[in-house]
Amino acid sequence: MLAVGPNGVGKTNLLESLHVATQGFSPRTRTDAQLIRFGEHAARIAVRGTRGMVPIEIELTLEAGAGKRAKLNGAPLRAAEQLRSETATLVFTPDRLGVVKGAPAARRAYFDRAVGRLTPARAHLSAEYGGAVAQRNASLRRVAGGYSSRDALAPWTEQVAALGTELVAARKEALALLAVPFAERADELGLPEAELRYDGAVVTVAELDARLDRDLDRGVTGIGPHLDDIVLTAGPRELRSFGSQGEQRLAVLALLLAEAELIVDRRGFPPLLLLDDVLSELDPERRRILAARVTRVGQALITATDAAMLPSEPDQLLEVFPGEVRDAALA
Repeated sequence: MLAVGPNGVGKTNLLESLHVATQGFSPRTRTDAQLIRFGEHAARIAVRGTRGMVPIEIELTLEAGAGKRAKLNGAPLRAAEQLRSETATLVFTPDRLGVVKGAPAARRAYFDRAVGRLTPARAHLSAEYGGAVAQRNASLRRVAGGYSSRDALAPWTEQVAALGTELVAARKEALALLAVPFAERADELGLPEAELRYDGAVVTVAELDARLDRDLDRGVTGIGPHLDDIVLTAGPRELRSFGSQGEQRLAVLALLLAEAELIVDRRGFPPLLLLDDVLSELDPERRRILAARVTRVGQALITATDAAMLPSEPDQLLEVFPGEVRDAALA
């Protein structure tokens, strides 16, 4: 599916609404109020489709000053973020290059979500580990302030070590699954010898105890997977520091295509691919390769300013105007 229209008419809004509806959050902002039209107090998104061969209907409502509410096939969900375990959506936007060129936190967040998409049973790990670190940090500050004893730290130290061990194992497993298809898709797009490497290690209770005095001085847990990184390379070059913006773009696209293939294999249904303004920075040959790959891994919505940017006929061509989307075949 290709959505075309001039800049500023709402193509990205259309793409963003599909991400919010299928994942429960925006790829652009974590402030839900920004998803509601100016001058309005609420917004509603409804989508209908299939997951594999099973019909699926999602309704998501946002209200200013209230939490998101979501329904799946008419049944209310406890939290909108539960949609992530029900549907798989992968998104590319121009600011997605931060996965490669941004700070380590951006890569940790991306790959932790990948862990959840590939193995939904582990989707909770990152949040649980983060909660344990936050509790340990709060306990560190209470001990440093003389309001608690060091003994009170022990349960949180054990939690951080145990959950951290699980999280590192889950991340490394996800990287191992992604490694080969990522290298293949990157090479196909013209980025040879691409690799993923985990930069970090399991932290034990003994190691946390050994640096307790430093943690008490700073009021934070100074080691653990919340500080680890994932390194993306092409040959001997680390792409964050030594990759061009074009190479960083290709690395992100290779990641999305690799994960899309794995989702089909592991979960039995294809993901929804949302590709915003992805064609404008690619040469004609890479556009052709991307278009061919996208057709193999599930339904995709691609946005562009001109239909000629896509080197093949889309299954559906949408024309986007301010406040309106038209099917070009019905125009």
